[in-house]
Amino acid sequence: MCGLTRTCDVSAAVDAGAAYIGLNFFARSPRYVSIDAMRAIAQAIPVGVAKVALVVDADNAALDALTAQVPLDMLQLHGHETPARVSEVKQRYGLPVMKVLGISDADDLSQIDVYSAVADQMLVDAKPPKGADRPGGNAVSFDWSLIAGRRWAVPWMLAGGLTPENVAEAVQATGARQVDVASGIESAPGIKDAGLMRAFVSAAQDGV
Repeated sequence: MCGLTRTCDVSAAVDAGAAYIGLNFFARSPRYVSIDAMRAIAQAIPVGVAKVALVVDADNAALDALTAQVPLDMLQLHGHETPARVSEVKQRYGLPVMKVLGISDADDLSQIDVYSAVADQMLVDAKPPKGADRPGGNAVSFDWSLIAGRRWAVPWMLAGGLTPENVAEAVQATGARQVDVASGIESAPGIKDAGLMRAFVSAAQDGV
């Protein structure tokens, strides 16, 4: 469950069954949280639930500040980071890295093989719509048949416009074992809804 902005949403996410909680460090996102707010939320997340920081083309200075002040279990790279940059981030910070890749057609699939050689996990997302001002969290999906039955060298997670209403279908169509959601469990941008969280997890499990 990605894009939590309030400590009060942590327990609801954990109770619903979240295995990862994503904290957004991209200033143009409505789910952005400052380092101070992120630290407070991360400290409320219990041991056993992964604390993931979403960053977009962050330089070393930004990552130095983030990792020094916030207890994290993983970095999610959601920008144009090259495979070399993924390797550099892993080595510099000693944290697992999840690389996000946008998909719109079959030509985009080859990059997954390239990045799976250096990332610890992949997040397969929809490409942002033309003119979008952020790389994800746009509540759009892609043609799931493009990745139906596909397997890669590292674990992967499905994202892109998932909701309680469509996540079971998405899991069945793709064979995904992990799914990522942000806007699909919100009552307003950045405001998570406990009922939608529970409904999402229940529906995802029904799709397995």
